Amino acid sequence: MSGFTAPTTALPVSRLQLLVCLGNPGNRYQDTRHNAGFLVAERLLACHQHRPAAWQPGNGRLFLVDIGPRQLMLLKPMTYMNSSGEAVNSVARHVAVSPGDMLVVCDCLDLPLGRLRMRKSGSSGGQKGLASIIQELGSQDIPRLRVGIGRPQSTDTDIIDYVLAPWASAEKATVTQVVTAAANMVALAFSEGLDCAMNRCNAWSADNINAIVQGETDVEKV
Repeated sequence: MSGFTAPTTALPVSRLQLLVCLGNPGNRYQDTRHNAGFLVAERLLACHQHRPAAWQPGNGRLFLVDIGPRQLMLLKPMTYMNSSGEAVNSVARHVAVSPGDMLVVCDCLDLPLGRLRMRKSGSSGGQKGLASIIQELGSQDIPRLRVGIGRPQSTDTDIIDYVLAPWASAEKATVTQVVTAAANMVALAFSEGLDCAMNRCNAWSADNINAIVQGETDVEKV
């Protein structure tokens, strides 16, 4: 009898347990640039089976989201952006999740609209919600997915007014593309690991996608 061993297919190992999507609660802020993280959360909840977690923090909304054979915890802090760390700390303590097992999704002024960037650690880069989380958890080793919103074209525009303003009508088609891509990157990070997701995410651009679509359209016209 030969020593043949049947091959086995192992599920990819991912440490990611908790997804934190940042924004401000309430209808007033629903469609603002600062709520890019909430938009990604809503996209994930629309695309995957989910349910509210049995335990809920007093300062956030916690969901269990089915992605493949596993469940991802998704947190939307309800503390307003600048105090996001309070809600994250509450959940982290209750379910014993370490900073390296989280992924924070937030808006980013220093990336243009149409770009995403995923990193395993680093400073807040001036993002107040991420800064609050870093302070509360006492660590910068928190993976994050930044969603580019760009900076105002006019230097006379106050940054606070800009991030709390609704998306311009000309931006909305790109916003939809970006949010969809960001949700897909989160699912990839959860199922196949951060390294795989980072490689895809940091190379992604809405401009590239639109160029491909335009090229296909031009070929069809020939």
